[in-house]
Amino acid sequence: MTLTEKILARAAGKAHVEAGDNIWVKTDVLMTHDVCGPGTIGVFKREFGQTAKVWDKDRVVIIPDHYIFTADSKSNRNVDILRDFVREQSLPYFYDVIDDPNGNWAFDATKGNLKRQYGSRYAGVCHTALPAKGHTRPGEILFGTDSHTCMAGAFNQFATGIGNTDAGFVMGTGKLLIKVPETMRFRLEGKLQPGVMAKDVILHVIGEIGFDGATYRALQFDGPGVVSLSMDDRMTIANMAIEAGGKNAIFEFDARTAEYVDARTRLNGTKSSYEPVEADKNQTFVYDLVVNLDKLEPTVACHPDPGQRKTAKQMNGMKLDRAYIGSCTGGKTSDFIEFARIVKGRHVVIDTFGVPATPEIVRDLQTTYWGDKTIWQHMMDAGVQMTENAGCAACLGGPVDTFGRMNKGGLKCISATNRNFPGRMGSKESEVYLASPATVAASALTGRVTDPREYWS
Repeated sequence: MTLTEKILARAAGKAHVEAGDNIWVKTDVLMTHDVCGPGTIGVFKREFGQTAKVWDKDRVVIIPDHYIFTADSKSNRNVDILRDFVREQSLPYFYDVIDDPNGNWAFDATKGNLKRQYGSRYAGVCHTALPAKGHTRPGEILFGTDSHTCMAGAFNQFATGIGNTDAGFVMGTGKLLIKVPETMRFRLEGKLQPGVMAKDVILHVIGEIGFDGATYRALQFDGPGVVSLSMDDRMTIANMAIEAGGKNAIFEFDARTAEYVDARTRLNGTKSSYEPVEADKNQTFVYDLVVNLDKLEPTVACHPDPGQRKTAKQMNGMKLDRAYIGSCTGGKTSDFIEFARIVKGRHVVIDTFGVPATPEIVRDLQTTYWGDKTIWQHMMDAGVQMTENAGCAACLGGPVDTFGRMNKGGLKCISATNRNFPGRMGSKESEVYLASPATVAASALTGRVTDPREYWS
């Protein structure tokens, strides 16, 4: 069996499963957020009763992160609905925007978008916060009401996005009916060269198979090249499996995985035991591709879908109007470090927005010094508009007052985010070009799509 099949078999209590089997699996963690949480709660109460209790309060994680820093009253109310439910159910894992468990959330637009407006428990983008808060463990099943839940596959677990109806059912029973997906294997060899990042790996892969080339399939990443990839790298790659239609992505378990998971579960006091899976020697795949990391170049996914792959050099310096770095895919500490290495001591020539994924990342950037300035200050000095309000922000558009949102048509934005269909970051008449944080940085300095290796030193 493949990695995905072994996890699903275990969760179903079976010795063996294969692609196409329909099986009931037990859930280890259910995650929901402010966009889908109220709908999920509504389904749960409709089907199980107004006074029903969730199947296991220690396995439900609620993370508001999407439409948070906006004056839109309906968005603010969504967070309050989550808080009421958490209080009713006595759920321990709620990463609220405010500290008062009986309060109400309201974004203060008069304070602007740049300065912090959240409490001590707020965790930021759910997919980055889940591992940071110790909720991702090898060999487990994670369901989340968000398509990019597949990012947690970096930790050798089966993680996939589900809709509100399925999530409401899981909330009441802890189980879900799953069809075992076929597995596509991507064997990574070699090592990434300077100026090339994990984002370039997944953009290359999606370019090879197309934006629907992995529809309802598992993407398994293994091979000797995995050893050189950090957990941040693996998260970036796993995150965008859904951009090729994938059901999930999954990496092999190794010492680096264990180090991260063990540290985070100890730090947060979450469940520390887990059982990783290893693939069988006779595993079979529906597709098999070798990806030589040494040969990859800075890559861009062109409008209007992630399968429109070109190298940065092939873009011929296409003119841009803005640049954006952030989201679960491109807003981690390591992403900002590579971005800052390029813009440090220089100045961007187009509007450039920076949104860290979590408050922890904000602290990293504001307390780590390069010379006499923090990384944060170097980016600010370069003209980057940095917000302390970690979250999804303009990655998925949101209300019109969302930080970095493209409210005008005709704009071309190069972004370290994960999705670029029309309207994804605002106006349907705008265009989004996906690239690594390094490519975004180099392009922000020139106002044109630029290969970051021109600035590498």
